[in-house]
Amino acid sequence: MTTPGTEGARRESVFHRLYTGTGAFDIIGKRARWYISLGLLVLVCLGAIGFKGFNLGIDFEGGTKLQLPAVGAQGPIQTDQVQNAFQDALGHPAETVQIVGAGANQSIQIRSSALTPQQVAAVKQSLFNEVQPLDVQGKPSEQVISDSAVSGTWGGEITQQALIALGVFLVLVTIFLAFYFEKWMAVAALVALLHDVVVTAGIYSLIGFEVTPSTVIGLLTILGFSLYDTVVVFDKVKENTRGLLGLTRRTYGEAANLAVNQTLMRSINTSVIALLPVIGLLVVGAGLLGVGVLQDLALVQMVGMIAGVVSSIFLATPLLVDFKMRDPKYREHAAKVRQRRERAAAKAAGEDVPAEPRHAVAAGTGPRGGRPGTKAGRPSGKRRR
Repeated sequence: MTTPGTEGARRESVFHRLYTGTGAFDIIGKRARWYISLGLLVLVCLGAIGFKGFNLGIDFEGGTKLQLPAVGAQGPIQTDQVQNAFQDALGHPAETVQIVGAGANQSIQIRSSALTPQQVAAVKQSLFNEVQPLDVQGKPSEQVISDSAVSGTWGGEITQQALIALGVFLVLVTIFLAFYFEKWMAVAALVALLHDVVVTAGIYSLIGFEVTPSTVIGLLTILGFSLYDTVVVFDKVKENTRGLLGLTRRTYGEAANLAVNQTLMRSINTSVIALLPVIGLLVVGAGLLGVGVLQDLALVQMVGMIAGVVSSIFLATPLLVDFKMRDPKYREHAAKVRQRRERAAAKAAGEDVPAEPRHAVAAGTGPRGGRPGTKAGRPSGKRRR
């Protein structure tokens, strides 16, 4: 029978453990379910990238961009009016028509495939006839409709430079982690980093946001955040496992799980604080001001930050434990921990427990630091005068 307040105390105890990091959550022990969940997510993202692809912007594919004020002689200009005028001029709709900016600076932006000068002139004439945009003096004018041709080579150059920067970054990160931590920590961190890139790109493909140079830049910025959170967890793992093989208190997996719990609240707080300005950028910049570039940048950063926190907790450290447990000495150590606990449980139950064999006692660890076969702390030979 549960007494009043017991359930609330239990919940409070869990939150207390979350803040104090006492190992309340068995993240490492349930790593199989995290592998399956994150693996399915990666497969979905890879499928989206492979079958749906990306909505590449004009900077990558090239084309023509036209822009006109959002106010005409009949009042505010709607995007469907602009789309109809474009279709009347060329017989096919524009690729995108969107409103950008806010207030007096609001304008309508049209993006299309590459147009000839004659086609651009026809579109401008059609737009002026149907929506009659106003100039700064409040008079209808065709001169306020601007156009510019964009080459796809610029976006390709940005992508190439981004890939080079990504390669250099991964090499330097691998060297740093291998020297500061160890080989398996470097491998686990790189796998988590690859997971973050694939998931971010896949979700971007699923949502269908336009890929711009800002998207590429934003993708590079999330790598540092993802790596930072992983390094924080690994540093605690390194601290908890120092001298572990000489003790039988806990296994490597348990020590790593404790490290994840100890840094869990820090990871949550860091991600929340980092996401607040990004969400503000997405809501205010894209939603209220209508700046599409801010939308592209904010979305990729938000998804990447969330993926980075998830991978550092549920992927990087569990992978590290699996890598380390391939080493025979860590498997033997885990067996010794289990034997010690079994003996302790048997003693607590009042069962007869055979003494440990004398060869299991390490040299120099007997009473008073003596050696096996001698009296406590007294050398076996004669004392030299």
